[in-house]
Amino acid sequence: MAIKIAYYPGNAARAASSEIEDCIQPLCKTLGIQLVEIPKASSDGANIIKQSSPKLQHALVARNLALAESKGLDVLTTCATSHGIMCDTIEEFREDLSFANHVNNIVARTSNVEYMGESQSRHLLHFLVEEIGLDKIRDAVINPIRLNVAAYYGPNMQRQGACGEDDAFMPTYMEQLITAIGGTPVEYDLKCQSVGAPSLLTINKPVMQMTAAVLSDAKSSGADILVSACTLSHSNLDSYQSKAGKVARKDTTMPILHLAEMVAFALGHYPTRFAQLRTRALVIGG
Repeated sequence: MAIKIAYYPGNAARAASSEIEDCIQPLCKTLGIQLVEIPKASSDGANIIKQSSPKLQHALVARNLALAESKGLDVLTTCATSHGIMCDTIEEFREDLSFANHVNNIVARTSNVEYMGESQSRHLLHFLVEEIGLDKIRDAVINPIRLNVAAYYGPNMQRQGACGEDDAFMPTYMEQLITAIGGTPVEYDLKCQSVGAPSLLTINKPVMQMTAAVLSDAKSSGADILVSACTLSHSNLDSYQSKAGKVARKDTTMPILHLAEMVAFALGHYPTRFAQLRTRALVIGG
């Protein structure tokens, strides 16, 4: 029987990073995960709205969680930033009931739902390791990755309450998953460092330097490719890597893919894309 869970794509998976959306559906079907669309879900604010109105961002998130809660489901996301944002709201509601009631009043007046604290956020990485299990994933592999892979977690889900049962300071879940699907994980220092994704349009040069630092560290450590657990950071690392390299004067040339893509390829989906990735890694990743 399939495991049912509500699905929140985040702010980029159905726009700038549509390749992630392509891969999540077949990946989940192969592993017996039934994704349930959250009806009329909105943006979670991406930590941009929070800069001017924390209350509004919490209200947006609480509404999405409440919509999933009305179906009796937790929420799955492929984006570490969205997961961290949902965990922030969940923690805020748990610690400050007065604030929770105030925000819920706003949500109730606009959407006729309230978040009662039952539905929780799950990141795809944690869900695969903890609920599906590495043994089941290993048994389902059709196309072993067979590349040196640098895992990029970013900072948003690397804290207590947002990292599942993984270590908040020295995570290993993605490295375990990489090994299970036939890749070789590459250790490097900056796998949890921010690439400044929400600040890209306002403080461009420092963000480019942060992005370049992660990419150059991964490449100098021997990675053929880099895999991101975050759809927002994925855009920085992929679309802006050339500009980042020029700004920071570092070698940042590296094939980038998202966690959902990597697992989908290993499970036999989109073999032509996987072949293209292996060619790109051979040509520019080394």
